Amino acid sequence: MQPIIAIEDLNKTYNSGFHALKDVNLEISRGETFALLGPNGAGKTTLIGVICGLVKPSSGRVWADGHDIVRDFRAARSRIGLVPQELTTDSFETVWDTVSFSRGLFGKPPNPAHIEKVLRDLSLWDKRKSRMIELSGGMKRRVLIAKALSHEPSILFLDEPTAGVDVDLRREMWNMVRGLSDSGVTIILTTHYIEEAEEMADRVGVINHGEIILIEDKNTLMAKMGKRQLTLHLQTPLRQLPPELEAASLELIAGGHELVYTFDAQHEQTGIADLLRQLASHQIEFKDLHSSQSSLEDIFVNLVRPRS
Repeated sequence: MQPIIAIEDLNKTYNSGFHALKDVNLEISRGETFALLGPNGAGKTTLIGVICGLVKPSSGRVWADGHDIVRDFRAARSRIGLVPQELTTDSFETVWDTVSFSRGLFGKPPNPAHIEKVLRDLSLWDKRKSRMIELSGGMKRRVLIAKALSHEPSILFLDEPTAGVDVDLRREMWNMVRGLSDSGVTIILTTHYIEEAEEMADRVGVINHGEIILIEDKNTLMAKMGKRQLTLHLQTPLRQLPPELEAASLELIAGGHELVYTFDAQHEQTGIADLLRQLASHQIEFKDLHSSQSSLEDIFVNLVRPRS
């Protein structure tokens, strides 16, 4: 199946000489939710700007739903909905007029039934007659999503969609995005909340210094790069590890009350059985133990950490 977004050898250099994007190649499948992660200044916003036709590329090509974003701009842009970070709306317009006007900007004929459906899906129907100035920040962000969906795009970009909203509203919006994905809309998400990507994404791309440094299925990424840790709560605290155990992947924490063993769960031999035998031979007893998996945030931090 043809990807809904295809990026080939994309570069962007600004007049200042700053090389914001460097030979970016990326394909995004129809209907998937793709999370684009990266530190501030990594190139996320520039990449979104190029795909949406807001930033002119220096070289390379981008297709949106089969349309070249430069040569066939209007057709490509009509396939895309963009929810920006900034809350930019006319303060004195009603919610209904704001969303309806956005549809008209794309040359679409009026369709009150579609606007009603979008507003209902986003829990905005009761606010349709409210002026934008009367809405909370969370409701205004919902209106931005409604505007982006007003012209029935097949691709939706969410640039930091839950920035500045509380935890409960963030989870509500996650559920809303899942509903959009289930309806067939392709979602491209940038976020500083790593748990957001972990919760919603099918695949993860990491960009740093303008380069895509990794693209991977989320679960595969966590299986390949995620480490597991076994934490043993000791019966008697230790001041230091016995010399025979210092070479193992062990760390004393919590004032010597806990012993943490890090291992690769993908290996057949985790070393846990051998570790427990060694602890028993040194008469180190524990009263409880539990294991944990590295999070996507741990993996991300390791990927973008400057190498010494």
